[in-house]
Amino acid sequence: MSKILLRLTRRKKLVTKEVETLDRCLTTLDLTALGIGATLGVGIYVLAGEVAKDTAGPAVLLSFLIAGAASFLSALCYAELGARVPLCGSAYVYSYVAVGEFVGFVIGWNLLLEYVIGTASVARAYSGYLDSLLNNTMQDHFREAMPMNISFLSTYPDFFAFLITLALTVILSVGVKESTRFNNVFTCLNIAVVLFVTIFGFIHADLDNWNIPKDQIPAKNGTGTYGDGGFFPYGLNGVLSGAATCFYGFVGFDAIATSGEEVKNPQRAIPIALIVSLVVIFVSYCGISSVLTLMVPYYLQDADAPLPGAFLYVGWPVGRWIVTVGALFGLSTSLLG
Repeated sequence: MSKILLRLTRRKKLVTKEVETLDRCLTTLDLTALGIGATLGVGIYVLAGEVAKDTAGPAVLLSFLIAGAASFLSALCYAELGARVPLCGSAYVYSYVAVGEFVGFVIGWNLLLEYVIGTASVARAYSGYLDSLLNNTMQDHFREAMPMNISFLSTYPDFFAFLITLALTVILSVGVKESTRFNNVFTCLNIAVVLFVTIFGFIHADLDNWNIPKDQIPAKNGTGTYGDGGFFPYGLNGVLSGAATCFYGFVGFDAIATSGEEVKNPQRAIPIALIVSLVVIFVSYCGISSVLTLMVPYYLQDADAPLPGAFLYVGWPVGRWIVTVGALFGLSTSLLG
């Protein structure tokens, strides 16, 4: 029994001078763009509207604040471990070195599960945004070609989501420097769209949407209500439940730590990139969640594509196209991460 315990708790020895197997070509700026690109996607283009409508209402802003605070503490841990253990593998290697083999094994498989689920959800969101421009043409054709009547699965297989995942996998396989250039360009475009939405969204903001009386809240398709109105329509429980969902929007910045062996100066670059990227992501989420609920009453949010729906609501369809194209940029970088 003692031998088994020793094997489960044995730790990986950290060798300071390993044989270089990867090209150290990434700068601090590349790493920061990688973290922003991998994270700044689903939270803005899907989660904000979904959580506002069904979970937290206008208080989705506070949900993102709570989730951001928890993510910041996690980022500090990543920053210290990334500087001490500048190797590939992210949380798997950190756990293996600091705790032991069994914990590393469990966390490694959890990371794989996280990446599989995350990639699938982002790919579906990508397909949904593009399909919203085509009046749900892809969705109708896929459902007609191969309907699936299984309660816990989608009603149709999303072939486009599968193809876009394969296409971005090819881009990644070309090489880290080439895929980083692609990521940097799309991340800059994504941030530009976020600024556009925030600025023009506040121009069309209506503060009354944060204080809607209860008697003006409609019924929820005969199956419930949209809360009690005001800034906290679903109460404190809604804010905390929304924070748990919003935390998923911060998943992705660990891609910075995963690239430890491809960075020129990992001890310096990883902590800086983690903190800077998380600050940018945090400010972006707070700005977008505020704008969404100020432009459109929380109960009218489009859970699948909230930003295009918001610009249609205020009577500016041009903004819908700009946001949708930006969403495709942002979700592309999320898939690359």
